Amino acid sequence: MIKSMTGYGRAQGVVNGLNITVEIKSVNHRYFEFSSRLPRNYGFLDEKLKSFFMGAMERGKTECNVQIDATEEPDVVVEVNHPLVKSYLDAFRELSETYSLENNIRVSDLIRTPDALVIRKQPEDEDKIWDAVKTVAAEALGKFISMREAEGERLRADVLSRLDTILDCVGTVEERSPETVREYNEKLLARLHEMLGEVHIDEQRILTEAAIFADKIAVAEETVRLRSHIDQMRVFLDSDTATGKKMDFLVQEMNREANTIGSKCNDVAIAGTVVNIKSEIEKIREQIQNIE
Repeated sequence: MIKSMTGYGRAQGVVNGLNITVEIKSVNHRYFEFSSRLPRNYGFLDEKLKSFFMGAMERGKTECNVQIDATEEPDVVVEVNHPLVKSYLDAFRELSETYSLENNIRVSDLIRTPDALVIRKQPEDEDKIWDAVKTVAAEALGKFISMREAEGERLRADVLSRLDTILDCVGTVEERSPETVREYNEKLLARLHEMLGEVHIDEQRILTEAAIFADKIAVAEETVRLRSHIDQMRVFLDSDTATGKKMDFLVQEMNREANTIGSKCNDVAIAGTVVNIKSEIEKIREQIQNIE
């Protein structure tokens, strides 16, 4: 199933005490390009998210926005700054001995001294955080891919419809092309009779001229290749892998064949049909720019 490069997915959940929201969106791009917006101190998630999403898409400019809020109070550790406290006690003792003061220092006095106690936040477990974020990211990715697939199916239906239109036009060209040779032959013969009157006309010469003209305007090779390109395009549209680049190249080849037919034709009806073919090819090209 082909996919569009345009997609959006969002999921929110509480995992391992974290309230996590993951939002993914993408637009057209020749290659896979990833960027993320993460809370401070969670930069380590960028490469993990990139690798995680890269496995699910091959093309598209993708942006991921992650919000993480703790639902519980963070774990903290209160530690005694022993070297500093000892220095305070030594200073208090010195004051007491030097100035004959009562040394009545209590614990409550010490903890009010600057930096006697140090509050440290427990280091976060990156693997645990990634497991939580990945759980929510997987849900957002599922919605994102579903949207891409739905849009891809609409693109596929539109391209197939336009390929059918082109096939009808090719059939018209193939039917009309021999008629132009017959009409040329009749016009040439009529003109010669008008110019020469009753003078004998070499029929073989007329046939030779008609053959030269037929060879000059023959488009059978081009129409055969155009049909082949259309068949190949249908194969790509049913592929399970990313074929957008291949289809883009194929559209260029289809346009080349249409231009050649247009340059060879010497008929108003065929010229009009070629214009319709090129119009449909251009619309297909625009749609393919959205396909992964």
